[in-house]
Amino acid sequence: MPTSLLLERLHAAGLTDIAAVEPVTGGLAATAGLARRGDGTSVFVKAFGEPPSSDVFAAEAEGLTALREAGGVATPKIILTDRDLLVLSTLQPRPETESFWEQFAHALARMHTTTPHPRFGWHRDNWLGRRRQVNTWDDDGYEFFAQHRLLRWLGEHRVRQALDATDRAALERLCDRLPELLPAKPACLTHGDLWTLNIMATPDGRPALIDPAVSYTWAEVDLAHLWTTAPPPEAHVFFELYAELTGLDRDWRERMPILQLRQHLAVIAQFEPDWGAADIVRATLTPFRHRP
Repeated sequence: MPTSLLLERLHAAGLTDIAAVEPVTGGLAATAGLARRGDGTSVFVKAFGEPPSSDVFAAEAEGLTALREAGGVATPKIILTDRDLLVLSTLQPRPETESFWEQFAHALARMHTTTPHPRFGWHRDNWLGRRRQVNTWDDDGYEFFAQHRLLRWLGEHRVRQALDATDRAALERLCDRLPELLPAKPACLTHGDLWTLNIMATPDGRPALIDPAVSYTWAEVDLAHLWTTAPPPEAHVFFELYAELTGLDRDWRERMPILQLRQHLAVIAQFEPDWGAADIVRATLTPFRHRP
């Protein structure tokens, strides 16, 4: 989508003081830009050429509000949201310092430990990129993760092409064994798409989050996404401190590939090329290809 269309949509939504829109790189599913207002300030704008649903931006705005109000984490201010457009206050690039990641460890640990919930899910479905994230409530975390975070992707066209019958059977076998592979943990508020590009900073340098796909599920779902998506070298202090603050056991790193299957499957479903996601999925499923 050209930035000229973003400008047209901003004007149609009533933001007629927008003078120009400059493209922003980094997002994978939508088109984004920095819109310059008549007073010299800027806002962030995001749109799809054709939205996957009429509620995609409403769900994102709700997620940002939940992270801020329930989770206590900084998020951009919501300026406007409608079917075609999401307009937010601007944030700053993340500083490349260990102290920033220490702050983020405290913020994320606090969110994960202060938002327990008796059930897994969310009161509505929301969106992971251009695909629906199914959030149907479930009392059982293993069943929720199996049905709505892993097996849910097997019906997607690109996933059917990438994974053969043996791969799919292995995934089903892994799902059956989740109680053996993952410790029982409570549900808590999670960001749901927590990779490094979705971690930014407020104007005063505090960690801030964007692009959520929130739900109540295992905290380690957020941790796995960050751990497996090439965090910068200075982030090593985050993992050490987060583990200490939340009381993680020594084996937490071994669980990360299994938990991250959800995101790899979502990438396969939406993007071509898939940046090696199918190969990673197949490698993770290797121990489950044959019945014990």
